[in-house]
Amino acid sequence: MKYSVRFSDAIHILSYIEIFQGTDLSSETIARSVRTNPVTVRKIMGDLKKSQLIHTSNGKANPMLSKSATEISLYDIYKSVEKDTSIFHTDKNTAPNCLVGRNIQKVLEEKYDDLQQILEEKMKAIFLAEIIEGVTAEN
Repeated sequence: MKYSVRFSDAIHILSYIEIFQGTDLSSETIARSVRTNPVTVRKIMGDLKKSQLIHTSNGKANPMLSKSATEISLYDIYKSVEKDTSIFHTDKNTAPNCLVGRNIQKVLEEKYDDLQQILEEKMKAIFLAEIIEGVTAEN
């Protein structure tokens, strides 16, 4: 099963930008912390910029949060970087001639929709500042 780490990487990038403001915030430097390619960092930062979570200036490695870390929720970040925001997915390739295979998707999709709403509400109540506080407390 393939899964996305864009959400995790976006939180990492935003935390790095806030914690190390005023230092070298080039995509190369941030990529070393995330342990990914600078192109990946730039793509994620592009999504964060489109969602107005960060400000960037052409030619300068000085990104900044667009608002306080206490105002940026995990939900805001998730919606910014994940193309498919559904957390749960059903297997569409089941046997239509079987009672379970024929009906499981509809039943699961209803349950998954409920779970999605619960998770999104929880994500709206967790802010980047809490993540940064946890990261910096580990020193």
